[in-house]
Amino acid sequence: MAACNGDTTASSPTPTPTAQAAAADGRPFAVEEVARFAEPWAMTFLPDGRLLVTEKAGTLKLYDPERDTRGDIGGVPEVAYGGQGGFGDVVLHPRFADNGTVYVSYAEAGDGGAGAAVARATLTLDGSGGGALENVEVIWRQVPKVSGQGHYGHRIAFDRDGMLWITSGERQKFDPAQDMQANLGKIIRLNDDGSVPADNPFADRGGVAAQIWSLGHRNPLGIVFDDDGRLWAPEMGPKGGDELNLVEKGVNYGYPIVSDGEHYDGRPIPDHSTNPDYRTPVISWTPVISPAGFIIYDGGQFPEWQGNGFIGGLSSQSLVRIAFDGDSAREAERFDMGTRIREVEQGPDGAIWLLEDGSRGGEGRLMRLTPPGAGATDAGADA
Repeated sequence: MAACNGDTTASSPTPTPTAQAAAADGRPFAVEEVARFAEPWAMTFLPDGRLLVTEKAGTLKLYDPERDTRGDIGGVPEVAYGGQGGFGDVVLHPRFADNGTVYVSYAEAGDGGAGAAVARATLTLDGSGGGALENVEVIWRQVPKVSGQGHYGHRIAFDRDGMLWITSGERQKFDPAQDMQANLGKIIRLNDDGSVPADNPFADRGGVAAQIWSLGHRNPLGIVFDDDGRLWAPEMGPKGGDELNLVEKGVNYGYPIVSDGEHYDGRPIPDHSTNPDYRTPVISWTPVISPAGFIIYDGGQFPEWQGNGFIGGLSSQSLVRIAFDGDSAREAERFDMGTRIREVEQGPDGAIWLLEDGSRGGEGRLMRLTPPGAGATDAGADA
């Protein structure tokens, strides 16, 4: 069983096999180590193929996989680093090519403790392989800030209409997930400037309730839309009961009133099946997988996997493949990666890219998965 939500147990990086060895070990892909970062948390590809990588202590890196070079992006907001808190997600605006706008999430200190925040900024790159975030503007905050260093959530996504979506963990405080005066334990929907859309399900209530799309979540660390516009979010359960949810407007997913897991002190929590007022997860995992980064694949390198989801597993040290059928889903396959997988992204080349979790300040590897024999090399392995 994962401790808490899978984020609290450190693991030492294990050697990555060469591409040839990985292809021979029964997995349907070769694994290439590309680079290493200090406690990386998230990544996103720029249109030119370079990567923005967040490091949890508060650094944003610009990495060029082709040249194996990296630089710093300045102007990052000050982060509250500790426990699960620190620098989180980085996502491009859907019209990034025109406006150069990026969105970042991070843990922020303030009155009462800490909470997640999301800021938008203009990314300006220089000619030396670095750059800066300029015109940084905080457009969303968790309310209220509370003590503790866990369950920030703060994953970011955009839908095809350009709406901004944010996962907000319940900060290990349980009850705020059901409290409409708090935006903890919720999935948030906003306009790209942080304002509230008039058609949000609770917009007429005003305040933070107006931001809420769905409630009763624990710690969602992935969020993605499929080709039909459905929103899917995996979240960490307590002791047992990790979930994959189909997220729908105004729906209550039940935590902490119901869960397919139990409290860590052994107190039971009624299962979802005991109360029809709360939505049952599409997939529930016990033992847990400790789900983190999440994509739905549409690339060309693995055509047999187009339309499948891939979830990074922390305590399970795995990459979990999800097969979808409309509103239903199932775990189709699980690949043992031998290490905690924090982030999953699809590269512009159609490869699947992973970030190894760098728990407690350790290094985490950037890895590239390609079909066996596709020509992967060990370039950058010593970075």
